[in-house]
Amino acid sequence: MDHEQLARQFWEAGYLVISSFFDGGLMDELDQRVVEHFGEEPDFSHTEEFLTRSKTEVIPWFPQNDDFSAFDRIAEVESLAELTRSILGADWKALYCMVMFSKRGTAGQAWHQDCAPDVSDTFNLNRLVYTRDIDAATGGQIVVVPGSHRRGELPPGDPWADMEEQVVLEPRKGTLLILHGHTWHRVLPVTGNFRFSTNYRAMPSGTPEDITDICVYRNMRYCFSTQSVVEERAV
Repeated sequence: MDHEQLARQFWEAGYLVISSFFDGGLMDELDQRVVEHFGEEPDFSHTEEFLTRSKTEVIPWFPQNDDFSAFDRIAEVESLAELTRSILGADWKALYCMVMFSKRGTAGQAWHQDCAPDVSDTFNLNRLVYTRDIDAATGGQIVVVPGSHRRGELPPGDPWADMEEQVVLEPRKGTLLILHGHTWHRVLPVTGNFRFSTNYRAMPSGTPEDITDICVYRNMRYCFSTQSVVEERAV
């Protein structure tokens, strides 16, 4: 695997998809842990204001905070660490592992950026692991705008409207999706029983650890630590 070439592809597009990156047995083990934790009808943990305004219906879980050591095994995969170094530099730092779970019939996630793009070289890196297939039957496909990590702030507008140049991704079991925190992206509605991904977030050296505290949507900026809208956005 040519990590430098993959890093160049990432910096060109703002995302990178690598199929069959992870061992199938490990994917099955982590998949089972997630399903056992959530069941099929877990309660939402975000405020009603956030769910309504963001058009984002997801339930987060931080398994390493609950001493689920099985999730450490992804972080220990050397090829993932080497690829991350090629993208972020030798002194990159891991942030946290977060599972994002969506129930059947939920809206998925509207267009957003995971961190504010006010400073171009201050960002988080999403390293998304898929333990089962995501396709038209399950819903929850990922939609990205290639190169948008260089285009500044996500423009205000309809949270769900299609954008020119958007690309729909359908990762399969074992896929790694690396996504720049400034890349414009959304997740389509969930039509299967449920849908989830596991995100091993990282950041370049010198990046504030609260880099993902404020998320940019097309209709607002939202602060997770205070559970409040910090900026209204309109066309």
